[in-house]
Amino acid sequence: MTDIGVRPENEPRNENVEDRLDAGSDRVALPRKRGRRYGAALLGGTALLLLVGGLAEGAWRHHEADLGVAATSQQSTAFVPNVRVAAVRAAGSTTTVTLPATTTAFEAANIFARTSGYIEKRYVDIGDHVKAGDLLASIVAPELDHQITQAKATLAQNRATLQQTQASRDLAQVTNARDSNLVKQGWLTLQQGDNDRLTLEAQKAAVEVAQANIAAQEAQIRILEQEKAYQRVVAPFDGVITQRNIDNGSLVTSGSTFMFTLMHSNVIRTQVFVPQDEAFGLGPGVDAVVRVPEIPDRNFPGKVTRIADALQPGSRTLLTEIDVPNPDSALSPGIYCTVELFIPRKTPAMIIPADAVVFDQNGLHVAVVRNGAVHLQKITIARDFGTAVEVHDGVNPGDQVVLNPMVNLTEGSKVAVRHETKTG
Repeated sequence: MTDIGVRPENEPRNENVEDRLDAGSDRVALPRKRGRRYGAALLGGTALLLLVGGLAEGAWRHHEADLGVAATSQQSTAFVPNVRVAAVRAAGSTTTVTLPATTTAFEAANIFARTSGYIEKRYVDIGDHVKAGDLLASIVAPELDHQITQAKATLAQNRATLQQTQASRDLAQVTNARDSNLVKQGWLTLQQGDNDRLTLEAQKAAVEVAQANIAAQEAQIRILEQEKAYQRVVAPFDGVITQRNIDNGSLVTSGSTFMFTLMHSNVIRTQVFVPQDEAFGLGPGVDAVVRVPEIPDRNFPGKVTRIADALQPGSRTLLTEIDVPNPDSALSPGIYCTVELFIPRKTPAMIIPADAVVFDQNGLHVAVVRNGAVHLQKITIARDFGTAVEVHDGVNPGDQVVLNPMVNLTEGSKVAVRHETKTG
């Protein structure tokens, strides 16, 4: 058995064993330092492998993302959207316009007193229907009767003066005829002949003056008698009394006292102002329908009877009158109403759905599909019907317009058409 503390001479020395036997701390410390260096190297290698692996994975994912973007871009480029379209149709031969209007009487007259006096009797009141020639009121004027009597007396004087003047003329004519022969024979002087001749001329002129006075006095009597006839105030035409301003005993003055307003209501005249863009094509004979909000279950047909030849400068509107038969007096003058006019169209127009209209920085336009490609066409809207609009240019009847076009739809874009039902 060998002692542990004795080493044979021929046995080689073990460096590691001797180191461990020299001191207890030294025997353990040397192997620990070597283990730390080995762990640090192992940790660094692992981190390096992880870094390389992360970079490789990132590069792979980036490559895959690029491939996906390229595929999406290629798919977007090749994608052809499905769009709904509707056909543009031509507007009808007439255009319907609805405008506010006011009814007026076909005839209206303010009746004034034509003679001065007092109202003896009033026979009508507001709302009364009268016929032409019906007595409305009677006026008593005693002074007028006296004026007529005086004028007739003056006429009688003038007639007597005429007779006297005619007699003087006849005497002068006889005297001149007799004396002219005596002057020729030398029995009378030339002076006497001139006196007789000029006296005859003067008497002839006096006769003419007397005749003129008679004619003037007869005309004055006719005037007074006409004023006498105006004491009976009669209706000038069939109608209804809408205003009354006198009563029994009222004093009236010729030419200044307003008595009645009479309106002819069997035919109602409706006045409407038509805008300039609708006035072309409007003329007498155009059909119209008058509607009153308070009478919703009834329409009043009529026709345009007269139009102004010039538009109002301020409003650019055309005054138009429509006569509406009113035999049952259902309509009254002064009513607010609406007039629907059926005006023949003078310029062509197209109707397109309102959903097809696009408004952006380029203005108003529509997307028209031709041969599978989109073409943006600018339009001008003439009228807006809500679900459809009327345009005058930009499209033609039969064109296919895209409904609710996408914001990225551009000129020349390829689309697949899906037809929409009939527009309008």
